[in-house]
Amino acid sequence: MNLKFKKRMFIYLGIGMLSIAVGSGAALAGTAPAAFAEEMRIDFSSETVGAAPVSFAAVVGHWLIGADGDNKVLIVDGKKWEKGQTAAGVGEQARALYGERYAEFLDNVKAYAYYPFAIAKGMNDFRQGEISFRFKGIDGRIDQAAGILFDLKPNGDYFSLRANCLENNLVLWTVKQGKRTSVDWVRDVPTATRQWHDLKLVVKDKKVEGYLDGKLYLTHTLDQPVSGKVGIWSKADSEVYFNDFAVKPANK
Repeated sequence: MNLKFKKRMFIYLGIGMLSIAVGSGAALAGTAPAAFAEEMRIDFSSETVGAAPVSFAAVVGHWLIGADGDNKVLIVDGKKWEKGQTAAGVGEQARALYGERYAEFLDNVKAYAYYPFAIAKGMNDFRQGEISFRFKGIDGRIDQAAGILFDLKPNGDYFSLRANCLENNLVLWTVKQGKRTSVDWVRDVPTATRQWHDLKLVVKDKKVEGYLDGKLYLTHTLDQPVSGKVGIWSKADSEVYFNDFAVKPANK
């Protein structure tokens, strides 16, 4: 091996080792994980009717797999709802979702237990792309609400884009430290009860868009980009069927 070749090899190896060191240093410094790259689709066809969902972690309210004709669906059962009631096994669910930070999450759960929600497993860091599902409002005198939950943090803060078959509106909410606040509100959004509807959220950087049945109704710019878990949200005594939950990254 001649001298020039040895020098070149030394330089290349040095650059490579420097890159590894810088990359490792960034990771140790707490660099945020890369946004997800794979598309997620859940249709509940492999789940067991009458059992709790396997693909979602029920945190607040009563969630189970049911049937709508020949199709399996996820149901939030508002008939069993009681104000301030968390889901059974919420402690184990929180530990599986947030590890050492599960206690921080649990501390805030009862503050927003008026709003049932279930977290999609395997989707830890949604930043931008699309989240959608189909829903059918079945019953509920107070509400028949169906919402896309996103930007869920370990301390329990989150956003929700929700439709309501009793109100015919589309609302973007935020929940921070247990307090729910309206961010944006659109009226005259036809949402008939006992009919299937499509709800979709599109996130690009800080801009969010809300669609119902393929029509864009809501556009809003957040104060900062989102990053967190996602799921399905409801409210109070709502009995709602859900199906075809999908998360698609922005590059798909």
